Amino acid sequence: MKVFITGGGGFIGYRLARRLLERGTLAGPDGTATPISAIKLFDAAFPPHPDPRLACVTGDVAAPGAIAAALDPDTASVFHLAAVVSGGAEADFDLGYRVNLDGTRLVLEQCRGLRRPPRLVFASSVAAFGGSLPEVLDDGTIANPQTSYGAQKVIGEYLVTDYTRKGFIDGRSLRLPTIVARPGRPNLAASSFASGIIREPLNGAVSDCPVPLETGIWLLSPRRVVEAFIHAHDLPASAWGASRVVNLPGITVTVREVVDALWRIAGPTVAARVQHHPDPRVEAIVRTWPVRFRTPRALAMGFAADPDIDAVIRDYIRDEAIRL
Repeated sequence: MKVFITGGGGFIGYRLARRLLERGTLAGPDGTATPISAIKLFDAAFPPHPDPRLACVTGDVAAPGAIAAALDPDTASVFHLAAVVSGGAEADFDLGYRVNLDGTRLVLEQCRGLRRPPRLVFASSVAAFGGSLPEVLDDGTIANPQTSYGAQKVIGEYLVTDYTRKGFIDGRSLRLPTIVARPGRPNLAASSFASGIIREPLNGAVSDCPVPLETGIWLLSPRRVVEAFIHAHDLPASAWGASRVVNLPGITVTVREVVDALWRIAGPTVAARVQHHPDPRVEAIVRTWPVRFRTPRALAMGFAADPDIDAVIRDYIRDEAIRL
């Protein structure tokens, strides 16, 4: 079985690829565990010295012919993670639509031409929601994005569903919470602060938090989101039915609760490194995002959230080998 991951050089895409190497199998067309024969990653850049078991192809997902040249005709499984992040898509309207919409359409068109319809997992976002929202969202809440990024993700969901309806792919879209905590440097995502308030203090640096301490975040850990991608892939088509989109489970925490957890786990000196420096642009975007969900469908399908914010922080410390 051949696997193709767009955005494979990014943190989640590369972690997913490494997890698939460890696992060794994915569900094949008949649902049985099938050995993975090759994993190909497609992205604009990759980590230094990538795992030699991974084929890395550098390219632009929206460039004509780039996906066509990279995607093998007998590919069975596709994970489409490539995207311009939220803040970047809002700041550069043309770039956001070029990558997040045109790039998604190009991926789907190439999948349409494969020897047999592949299973495709699409990374969407809870940025699909916005505007006047109930205090707690559920599976019946209608998508109403208030950012370009959210709009692009919702359009991608519709495309995945329609290509599935036509029999071109076997698609499934996951609306991801904010993923916390990401290692490395901050990026242009409006949600970048949510990782920064954990990552920077634990690494001895001050974190400039752009939103008030009472700001709520709907989040999921990197470990759980990788598990969700694989679980979504391996579920049979019958588990999805006509609805090919699911809101992933997560936990709701405020910035203050994250700081309190840092205090419990790493002490007051570390917690004090989170400092409030307002950024109206970031706050305006984050304010449109939902904070609380009920996700009975996802839970019934076997998806899982993290137990609490302490577990998320402790997992990050273990994964990054941080010494306290």
